[in-house]
Amino acid sequence: MFGMRVALCLLLPALAVGARVAAAAELDEAAERYRPYAIEGVGLALAGARDLREHLAAKDLAGARKAWLSARAGWERSEVFTAGFVPELDAMIDAWPNADSGFHAIEAKLFGAGRTDVEGDTEALVRNLDELHTRLRDMPLTPQGLLDGTVRLAYEVGESKADGGESRISGTSLDDMRNNVSGIEFAYRTVFASPLRQADAALADSVTKHIEQLKIIVAAPDLPHVDVRFLRRASEELVVALQAASAKLGLRRPTLEAQSR
Repeated sequence: MFGMRVALCLLLPALAVGARVAAAAELDEAAERYRPYAIEGVGLALAGARDLREHLAAKDLAGARKAWLSARAGWERSEVFTAGFVPELDAMIDAWPNADSGFHAIEAKLFGAGRTDVEGDTEALVRNLDELHTRLRDMPLTPQGLLDGTVRLAYEVGESKADGGESRISGTSLDDMRNNVSGIEFAYRTVFASPLRQADAALADSVTKHIEQLKIIVAAPDLPHVDVRFLRRASEELVVALQAASAKLGLRRPTLEAQSR
């Protein structure tokens, strides 16, 4: 009997370790499934930036603005991973609030001043997006990094973007938030939803509910109709739920330290 107890005491920790290893492997596989989405989003941004370059060469202001908007949509879908995995490129592509390079330097002239003399900034944007698109094919995408990015972006949607955000000049702040929420939902559903449901179904339901709340809020017809107070609360509740989920997933608790760029 004593020998059986000893064997059981030795077996239980081994089983626990095995379960953690299996869970970690599942998360790694799920993170890899996120890669095609990341490649697609940055690819859309790159295609839009190249189209922008062509319209600028033709001095076509209306076409250039439309191309900028297309590039911007692909980028905003991708912000779950950009700041955490490629901070140096993120800073050059989407510098804000100083707006001295990338999307916002171009935005100020295209939409604010009605000018098309942004060829240099556009060439840099194309070059940086092209580098990111190439690196994405073999860059490590860790579950921890994706969870950190999801939490930070959820916080950003409710804080720095709720009052008009970083795209005031082009008037696309609401679309920015919609694309951000779409990126958040995809990352959660692809990487974290299934393992979290196995670990804590109630918490998984809570995360899903908060994402749905954000989707409803940003579906408003225009920015003045966005309930900013409700948006901030839903954003904060999603952050708290995802931070709680980290322990269930065997990951570190995400922080908001990289939220400001």
